[in-house]
Amino acid sequence: MNNEAVLKLFDAYADDAFRLAYSYLGSRPDAEDVVQDVFVKLIKSDVTIKKEKTYILTMVANRCRDILKSGAVIFNAPFDDAIEVESEIEFDNDDTEIFEAVSKLPDKIRVAIHLHYYEGYTIKEIANILDIAPSAVSMRLTRGKEILRKYFIGGSNYAG
Repeated sequence: MNNEAVLKLFDAYADDAFRLAYSYLGSRPDAEDVVQDVFVKLIKSDVTIKKEKTYILTMVANRCRDILKSGAVIFNAPFDDAIEVESEIEFDNDDTEIFEAVSKLPDKIRVAIHLHYYEGYTIKEIANILDIAPSAVSMRLTRGKEILRKYFIGGSNYAG
């Protein structure tokens, strides 16, 4: 792809890519590295993209899974890092507690919740992005909602 096309994609989707990577990895620097890796690969490639956002988020999800499988991410970033990201995403004050609860969910569930409720993807689209069955996505969403319901109704300090 030419640099101008990639710059347009970056302007349009870098924030979404960062939020997904951060949701996977829990670390701002690691998420930034993933976004950079994805867009550098796009610059070097000769692909034609039909569904740009889905394609980019799929690349981000794959890169994050590769990192997690390799053991490169051993420690999560401190919570102060999450607060910094939270303020950049511009959550309302009411959303802060939700953000904290979602951030405590198990990785697989947190990513599905993020893609569905924050990015607006359907179950089928999430299944394609994560390369899993739609029934698995549905189960992760159901489990996530159950955990969050218990967290908010039960007043627990731990969502997962």
